[in-house]
Amino acid sequence: MTTTEPSLSEAGSAPAPGRRGTPALGAWLPTWDLITTKNLEIRKRRGLMITMVVLIVLPTVLVLGLRLLFHAVDPHSYGPAGSPALFSQLTNLMAEFGFIAAAALGAAAGTTDLSDGVFRHLVITGRSRLALYLARIPAGLAITVPLVALVFAMNCLVTSYQGTPSATSVGLYGVNVPEHLDQAGLQTWLVQHPQQAASGLPLGPVNTNTITPAQIRPVIEKNIASLYGNYVADEISGSNPAVNEMAKIGLWLELEVGIGFLVGLGLGSLTGQRTTTTIVLIALEIIVTPVLAHAQIPHFINGQRLVIGIAMDQLRPAALAPGTSAGGGPGHVLFGGRGALGIPPMPTWAMISVIVGWIVGWSVIGAWRMMTRDA
Repeated sequence: MTTTEPSLSEAGSAPAPGRRGTPALGAWLPTWDLITTKNLEIRKRRGLMITMVVLIVLPTVLVLGLRLLFHAVDPHSYGPAGSPALFSQLTNLMAEFGFIAAAALGAAAGTTDLSDGVFRHLVITGRSRLALYLARIPAGLAITVPLVALVFAMNCLVTSYQGTPSATSVGLYGVNVPEHLDQAGLQTWLVQHPQQAASGLPLGPVNTNTITPAQIRPVIEKNIASLYGNYVADEISGSNPAVNEMAKIGLWLELEVGIGFLVGLGLGSLTGQRTTTTIVLIALEIIVTPVLAHAQIPHFINGQRLVIGIAMDQLRPAALAPGTSAGGGPGHVLFGGRGALGIPPMPTWAMISVIVGWIVGWSVIGAWRMMTRDA
């Protein structure tokens, strides 16, 4: 039988002699060495790493550090460092800047081989192009996820241990109402305290001196949905998030940053231009999404809902975006999300579809472009 020498591709797809079980060079799954190499290449870009720290870490460290210092020096003039409102503000800031920083990191990861002129050399080794692309995902997430988790943990610790004590009642239009009431409980309490309800709540022209429970009951029943929405919003804004709520917020925050990286990676691979990709995604985050989230365009509502920022804003946990609508919209099924949308919310299945579609869609587009790009 005549034997022939294996071709380059065949040699690259077979295990090397003496290395039983070694992944094939042309396998589509990235090896651990390939992932760590790509991670090192990204981390060696000092300007990019400095940008990540400035956008994600510096604002929270600076704000909390100064508040802790001022309170330690003069506790009578400066209150506790943490508060529910500050927790919400810093977390939303982390989400905004984190998405931009992760998108810039993804854009760099998707274009670094082209800009460095080594893409052709990687391809001619016979290594799978799909493996080259997939290696970038864990390599980049290994940078963004721990960084965001560290800063968010700092925010949680300061809020929990150096923050203002949680209120024992809810100030609903100036009326002190017991906390942790459901809608029926709130309605019962207001009916049982007609003078307080009539004097503080926006219930229309009523005589606070002669009002009775029987007279105020129909007025309360008519307005209970909006009253309960404001009650929940005031309760959230005046209380430190519980541990389980902080865990939900942390997961939502990591999802936001992870999507930013994957979209940046896919778009960067598609365009081959890091600067263009970063500018487009910054515009999407700080211009396009806020406009579409708060202004309903006639006959285009479903088109607006296809933007990833709209779906993530609807999923935003309640402690970050207290709203006024009772029940909080479909997003509350997952993370208790109430969102800050100025447009009607989408069904839960549609929200999940948009989020999954952006993750899978841009990953497929980026991988396809790398597999078809000329070396």
